[in-house]
Amino acid sequence: MLSELKAIPCFGINTHQTPNRWFALWDQWDFGYYQKIAEFGYEAKDGSLAFYPLFPWLLRLVAYISGSYLAAGLIVSGIASVAAAVLLRRLVQLDYDSGVALRSVWFFLIFPTGYFLHVGYSESLFLALAFGSVLAARVDRWRLAGLLGAFCWLTRATGAVLVPTLGVEAAQKYFTNRRWNPRWLWIALVTSGFAVYLLLNWRVTGDASAFLRTRKVSFEQTFALLWAGIWKMVRAHYRTPNEAEMVGVQELAFLALGFICTIISWIKLRPIYAAWMTGNLILFASVNYFRSIRATR
Repeated sequence: MLSELKAIPCFGINTHQTPNRWFALWDQWDFGYYQKIAEFGYEAKDGSLAFYPLFPWLLRLVAYISGSYLAAGLIVSGIASVAAAVLLRRLVQLDYDSGVALRSVWFFLIFPTGYFLHVGYSESLFLALAFGSVLAARVDRWRLAGLLGAFCWLTRATGAVLVPTLGVEAAQKYFTNRRWNPRWLWIALVTSGFAVYLLLNWRVTGDASAFLRTRKVSFEQTFALLWAGIWKMVRAHYRTPNEAEMVGVQELAFLALGFICTIISWIKLRPIYAAWMTGNLILFASVNYFRSIRATR
């Protein structure tokens, strides 16, 4: 069955024709998967099950109004990126002055790969939901934190990190006040997002874990020990020396930067943020092959 799986080409301009050539510049890479899912749904053998459903579901809804899936992708991502910026500012203002909050948003938006927040990808939606969930937990609105966390996990796999992250915030509040709050149990609601994704896999293929096979065959990526992917990247097992220099070194550099920032976060930041960074770093590194760490993580 594994040999039957194949992936839609996700590199280069999408085969869908777009009248405006400037507009078509945004119609490439993974957007082909998202548009296919939004337009036709999931299939067992085309690699689409590697992509979580909330973003393409929103594409379908907005495309019904706009008449264009590409326009829908830009609209959803544009709105989500604005929401993410607003939520980030409010989140930072809980601990720092407005100047620091404004600079945080500024650097968030001008980061070299920040354009991923505005194209038809799920990054901005994921971050808006993640920021919203963390902000809700910080102000003790735990039901909302769990609900937004569920939608976050329904958007990208790294939404899983919100479970221990929110748990760390609850633990800090407990050790500060020495009082149990039953509303912390709403953290468990985050897992319902993944449950929906598993159900979707089961309905499409009859196997709730089909997405693992899809990632292995269509994207050559599987879970592995923490150091397996790092060691492979250090050895630079790529096709040519030039490719090793351009790809392997960059991925290793960004992973190292993430490791350094994670250590600093445990010293400088509130534990909830350090837990978020640690969980993400572990999840990114626990694979056999690194892909787009610098671009989307």
